[in-house]
Amino acid sequence: MSAPIRVLLVDDHALFRSGIKSLLQRHPEFEIVGEAGDGMEGVKRAAQLLPDVVLLDLHMPGLSGRDAAAMMAEEAPQSHVLMLTVSEDAEDLIETLRAGACGYLLKNIEADTLTAAITKAAAGESVISPQMMGKLVQGVRGAPPKAVSEVAAPAVVASELNKLSPREREILVLVARGQSNKEIARTLDLAESTVKIHVQNVLRKLGLTSRVQAAVFAVEQGIVQDPRS
Repeated sequence: MSAPIRVLLVDDHALFRSGIKSLLQRHPEFEIVGEAGDGMEGVKRAAQLLPDVVLLDLHMPGLSGRDAAAMMAEEAPQSHVLMLTVSEDAEDLIETLRAGACGYLLKNIEADTLTAAITKAAAGESVISPQMMGKLVQGVRGAPPKAVSEVAAPAVVASELNKLSPREREILVLVARGQSNKEIARTLDLAESTVKIHVQNVLRKLGLTSRVQAAVFAVEQGIVQDPRS
């Protein structure tokens, strides 16, 4: 059996931390290694404990979650920071990704979605609530070029799109619209395992490392007209 995923909880609401802790303790694949009630304490605890995943609130007194994420990237670079917030603001989303967070989840998500997201974050995957992916796309459209470049991957030229098959381009659009592999499989009537392979091929051909980067690239190239349509 593999070692449990070590999780640090950082949120200024003690009751919320208690609820998340209780939830994760019911799953043997997770271990709560510490808690913090503000951003600065969270940074200190992350540097001391070196957790696999940090569940980090965005709006806290004192040091904000965004600034805490940036400091954690320096103090505990091996830890994956997953924002867990009530904010549905596209600017907050983009700024925290720029600060080094690997994901952005809303606090109204289902329990099984949270546990799946933590597992993905621990594996180095980017995780964003589906309802926020559309806002990421819209936010990137209106963001300054520098902000876009810091969220996106290393520069990918438009000609790279020619490497994609028609099916891969179709899947890229659906990824940019925030659909999961399961949802894409249902939309295109494919096996989920087949979709997973297609997504991996898209990322490899474009030289990208995450679905977030793929979404940004799709927006920059104008192949996504309306992420919610």
